[in-house]
Amino acid sequence: MTVAIMKSYDQVGRKEDVSNIISNIAPTKTPYQTMIGSEGIHNIVHSWQEDSLASAGANAAVEGADAGAAVHTPTVLRTGTTQIFTKTAKTSGTAEAVSTYGRDSELAYQLGKVSAELKRDFEFALVGANTAMVTGDDSTARKFASYLAQLDGTAVYTVDSTGGALNTAITSQTAAAIREDILVTVQQQLYTNGVDVDTLMVKPADKVLIAAFAHSNRTVMVDNGQKKLTNTVDVYESPFGPVKVVMNRFLLTSSALMFEAAMWKKLVLRNWFRQTLAKTGDSTNVQVLGEFGLKHKNKAASGAIINLT
Repeated sequence: MTVAIMKSYDQVGRKEDVSNIISNIAPTKTPYQTMIGSEGIHNIVHSWQEDSLASAGANAAVEGADAGAAVHTPTVLRTGTTQIFTKTAKTSGTAEAVSTYGRDSELAYQLGKVSAELKRDFEFALVGANTAMVTGDDSTARKFASYLAQLDGTAVYTVDSTGGALNTAITSQTAAAIREDILVTVQQQLYTNGVDVDTLMVKPADKVLIAAFAHSNRTVMVDNGQKKLTNTVDVYESPFGPVKVVMNRFLLTSSALMFEAAMWKKLVLRNWFRQTLAKTGDSTNVQVLGEFGLKHKNKAASGAIINLT
């Protein structure tokens, strides 16, 4: 076949034009595990003690009176366990040898993906589910108790379409949206418990609802120098102090959490590491693994709002 004008449609052997960038929009920000800090441990079972002061009350002694009888309350021992998180990347020898767009090494690229996925799985285990501790055995994986499973209930508010209440069973309630009066109630209870909370963690939809709190009976500030409309609440301040409003994609959607970050610790038995597994043929198999737990220093120190729509 001959042509008068060679056009791109007629060309043979055109070089393939493939972008050398791979786009991945899967979110990897994990705010809860980032803000709580960590503590090293040396066993799969880790214990800690809780204590509290006696309630404040009248205290007056007669001059010259004998010392009163001592009254002490023993500490409470809490126990947690660790949970193993792991994923594997495996590529063939050929996959490593061929040239590819977007990555120099297929194995390195897949390892990067599974590492990010493990970080998300860990955040889910912390705040994305209400999981009781599982001690585990030869056929059952260990699981640490999640955030919601480490609260004593005094500052857990169960939402109901007609109201709701603190420390109330969820079985008879109808799910409803987050409200400002609920936030104040939970923060007041935590203040009464002796805690100055600093964080309110919510799902994206609830961040929008909290932003709407500012639309009614609030001071509106206008800066004519900038054409910008701001519709967000990053810090919510009630009579019991300010709290940062933190959005978390991985949070259990029926809950919102209120806590002081310093009262929680990520327990690290084995920090994230990679190990190449034994070769069984023309492939490379690499495991990524970590072993962690979660500690709440005092069960009355944090709260939650549950049964949210």
